[in-house]
Amino acid sequence: MSETTTAAVPWNPKRSTPGALARLLDNKAFLVFLCLLPAVGLLMVFLTYPLGLGIWLAFTDTHIGRGGVFVGFENFESLWYDQVFWGAVFYTLFYTTVATVLKFGLGLWLALLLNENVPFKSLIRAIILMPWIVPTVLSAIAFWWMFDAQFSIISYVLVDVLGWRDTYIDFLGTPWHARWSLVFANVWRGIPFVAISLLAGLQTISPSLYEAALLDGASSWQRFTKITAPLLMPILSVVLTFSVLFTFTDFQLVYAITRGGPINSTHLMATLAFQRGIPGGQLGEGAAIAVSMIPFLVLATLFSYFALSRRKWQQGGNDE
Repeated sequence: MSETTTAAVPWNPKRSTPGALARLLDNKAFLVFLCLLPAVGLLMVFLTYPLGLGIWLAFTDTHIGRGGVFVGFENFESLWYDQVFWGAVFYTLFYTTVATVLKFGLGLWLALLLNENVPFKSLIRAIILMPWIVPTVLSAIAFWWMFDAQFSIISYVLVDVLGWRDTYIDFLGTPWHARWSLVFANVWRGIPFVAISLLAGLQTISPSLYEAALLDGASSWQRFTKITAPLLMPILSVVLTFSVLFTFTDFQLVYAITRGGPINSTHLMATLAFQRGIPGGQLGEGAAIAVSMIPFLVLATLFSYFALSRRKWQQGGNDE
């Protein structure tokens, strides 16, 4: 009986050529674009369009209820001779500088304390966050009562309890008293953000570095300047940038407490832009004031970008 052997023929299915859509979906660049498209669309609608419209309005004489025409730099020329505007620029820079320095000094001190082994550390951290959690307008109303000329608890303690003064302090009726009152309120609200952010940075520093420094006989100040400050510098730069941006563009706190008074002495550029644009009806001039804030914000952002681009500095070293 003979056996017939048949050679197996390999099965090679014919592959179909992928279509244009399949090739497109395999393209990495197209997939990246497709994934970013929703985010780009949201940014275009809620950021780019309002910003572009504001810049356009700054070059027109638009008023509420009446369309405007292109007037070039006329709004900016009028602001150049506007003493109220320059007063707002001065107080914005003063408010931002003083409040940022105080927030960073007190916030860093508080972060260093919370980084130690203190009793009820978790509870203290939660309590410290309260000023940051409370809505801005609610805390502004509380400060408005604290600084009231007749019902101020501060004046009551100084006059009626301690007897250190004969008259109540007019916190919000005197220009410089009002300016310092707003700085105090802003510092109170901003310290938690700085303290918790820096505390997170402190906890990334290895304890072995401090132990080695102690064995070498380093003092507390030497440990801070040689270990803590250099290694904390990258997060300091980020927190500083955000703090400057938040403080420079502050609106709710100032407007809820003083509305720019007395006699326009506490106007920030943001509150003045709102007052001229919405209650005043001069949308073009209000937009021009808002656009004038952009160079300051760009400088603050560039500072953060170029500072963080220093790789050795990020690692606690110095650039050569």
